[in-house]
Amino acid sequence: MGDGLTWNFQTLFKILCVLTPLTIGLVILDPEEVTYIESQVKGVIGRSVVLECGQSVPTIYIWGFTRPGFSDIRAVLYNYGMGDKLQKMASMFGDVKVLSDSAALVIDNLQLAAEGRFTCQSLYDTNDGAKLIYIFVDLHVLVPITKPSIQMSISAPVEGSAISLLCSVENGTGPLEYIWNRQAALSTGPINVSETTESLLNLTSVNRNHTGWYTCTAKNEVNEVTSDRVWLDVIYGPDQPAINITPYALNSVGYAAIEQDTVSMTCSASSNPPSQYIWFHNNSQIYTGQQFVIERIARSQTGSYMCLAYNTVLNARTKTTIILTVYYLPDGKPICTVLSVNDNQDIALWCSWEGGNPPATLQWVDTQRDGVDVEGLSSISRVKAGRETSNNSTYSCRASHPALRADWSCQTTALLPEGRPSCSATAVKSLEYTMLSCNWEGGLPQASLRWANWRGNFLGKAERSINNQVLPSSPTYSGKEFICQATHPLSRSRACSIRLEAPDLLTPRNSVTVFEGSDVYVTCILKAAYPTSEIVWHNTRNESVWLRPKKYLLHQETSWSNLTIREADGDHDNGTYWCTASNVVGSSRLSIQLLVNKYPTPPNVTISKLLYGRQRTEVVLEWMTQGSGDLTGFMIQRRPARRSLRVRGTTEVEQSMTDPYNPWQIVASSIDPAIRGHKLGGMDPRVLYAFRILAVNHKTTGYPSEVKTPDRPMNCRSRLIFRRMLMLLPQLRVKTLWKTENRLKRPAQVLQLRRFSPLRPPSNHRLLVLSKEIAQPQNQPAPESLRWTLRKQWSSRSRRIDSNFDQVILMLVLSENMKGTLAH
Repeated sequence: MGDGLTWNFQTLFKILCVLTPLTIGLVILDPEEVTYIESQVKGVIGRSVVLECGQSVPTIYIWGFTRPGFSDIRAVLYNYGMGDKLQKMASMFGDVKVLSDSAALVIDNLQLAAEGRFTCQSLYDTNDGAKLIYIFVDLHVLVPITKPSIQMSISAPVEGSAISLLCSVENGTGPLEYIWNRQAALSTGPINVSETTESLLNLTSVNRNHTGWYTCTAKNEVNEVTSDRVWLDVIYGPDQPAINITPYALNSVGYAAIEQDTVSMTCSASSNPPSQYIWFHNNSQIYTGQQFVIERIARSQTGSYMCLAYNTVLNARTKTTIILTVYYLPDGKPICTVLSVNDNQDIALWCSWEGGNPPATLQWVDTQRDGVDVEGLSSISRVKAGRETSNNSTYSCRASHPALRADWSCQTTALLPEGRPSCSATAVKSLEYTMLSCNWEGGLPQASLRWANWRGNFLGKAERSINNQVLPSSPTYSGKEFICQATHPLSRSRACSIRLEAPDLLTPRNSVTVFEGSDVYVTCILKAAYPTSEIVWHNTRNESVWLRPKKYLLHQETSWSNLTIREADGDHDNGTYWCTASNVVGSSRLSIQLLVNKYPTPPNVTISKLLYGRQRTEVVLEWMTQGSGDLTGFMIQRRPARRSLRVRGTTEVEQSMTDPYNPWQIVASSIDPAIRGHKLGGMDPRVLYAFRILAVNHKTTGYPSEVKTPDRPMNCRSRLIFRRMLMLLPQLRVKTLWKTENRLKRPAQVLQLRRFSPLRPPSNHRLLVLSKEIAQPQNQPAPESLRWTLRKQWSSRSRRIDSNFDQVILMLVLSENMKGTLAH
């Protein structure tokens, strides 16, 4: 049938009449009883779309197509029960095919020509007769939007003028929506500039804030695409210039600067394009540029400075003038502090700010009566008795200078350090030395600290705030006291002391018993030690537990330590564990005995069933337990026994892989103790595996079962030959075997043999079992005529006798007289 053929219901009805051999038994319903279904589908050009034709596969179906504005239907694809037939015109729609196990039409690489109405005329063979269904699918092909572009009426408008921007799209299914965004030069992200969704953006009066990158985003129901950004440059300025001076200082007439300093003057006027700057000093041009720098400024450079800003495009000018006065100040700033004098009995207030022209005037001010105690130039001091000075007393030193806009001052406070002196001892250099530390930080002036031993002898000299003394480690210091004496002008002498102690360990349990496989913890407690000591653990082999972090878990605190032994093993974890603590004056060691008991041995296991599935990639195992005992599960192990190698053609050779040193591989574990069967998959069909099963009681495994391999399955050729042999079995005394039940293991299976159909062969295992049950040894040899009958029937059913025939004979396990009959 050609591409131009028009399909309708009458045509389909005629086809059904012609296809009488295919529709035998169908009852054609009333042609008026037709079901019509309509739907709409949208697809995107270049992508895939699926057009459904019912929930199930029709007996016969035809896909047709009608272009928009036309009424005729053109055939696209049909199936009369003999496969899909695709018409030539289908190529104009894209890559057309039928979805697997359905009548749905799939169009890959969808083309615009596919837009129109697709009709699926389907015939179903139901119990009530033939049923016709018409499915109309209106396909709309959508076109994605291409990348839009922006055109501006003016690329560089002057501030206050009007401008328009147009967003153009070449292709895309409407309706289209437009979004306009702007991103300033220094902003982090774009902002929406208009609520309009049209392609034209009008700016009636642009200003400098409209400057930036503009993008438009066009979108439809398929996609959305953003254009390349374009730059809108608004021309404006210059604004009134602003002069910034560094360093910044003001006086009554303008700005001030210190002589010999570097002074930087920067002029800024907002403008686009950027302004050109010209500097004038006392009405004389001195520099061109935005920043004017004067290095090592002198007094002669005092005067007026004017900055002129110029826009070259708009030919506009603005200016600003300032007055700069140069001063000379002393270096730095005034310094004031509190010192300790007269052997830490009195304090001295000291203030200094030397240099400058003229020199700075300094004054110690009494803040309580608002008067001046001492006044001088550059540097002054005042002494006060420590006992007459209250803690947290504040004193102020005021400095004045012509270069200063206001007087400067510095303050200092006589402070007693907070709290009391603190003492500590630490071990240094791997416990070889002891460092005594005394701290009483803070305060003004700082406290004086000095160490003395238990005999009252001083160690070293006095230090301020912190005093550290290092002593060689010695057990003789255990129990001895060391004292740190502290003095300060605002307080009486104070002291702190420490006592060195050797470690002392104890444990709540000296002996711990646990079952194998459980986690167990042992504890050591540090009763006394100063300086503090870390508790170190060693296992039964005197190894540090830090070397095996997966086996041991430590939980350390200041005064105790827990060691957790994970999954205790009776062969390796039984024995004595040690905890040790050491510091600069001694050490202590404590032993803890761990006894790991094994769980009772589980009962033995025997394999009762080991069979292949239909494929040699899976096996089914069943087993039984012998005797009593606790168990928590089973474990299945395997290893290769033989491998089949294909040498030439279909000939296979078996290669032995049995190796007593080849380790067993665990293929299943943690099997529920109530289960006595398991199915394994994922095996290489070329390899014959050996299997064994073990019972498990927690961490204790029982004795392995006997090693077994599954029986080899028959291939397809062998099963075909075996079915033909079954047809001859009635001539070989099968009827006698049915009556002799004591010669059969399961006589009921012989009856099942009679129901075997050549189209539904039994499984390999089932054939093997039945053949073993039926082919029992018999006392009387088969007659000579039976031999010829068997040979004649076999030759008529097989073109040649090959190795498959011998394979079936072996699997039948026939008796000796049967083998003699088949040997011919």
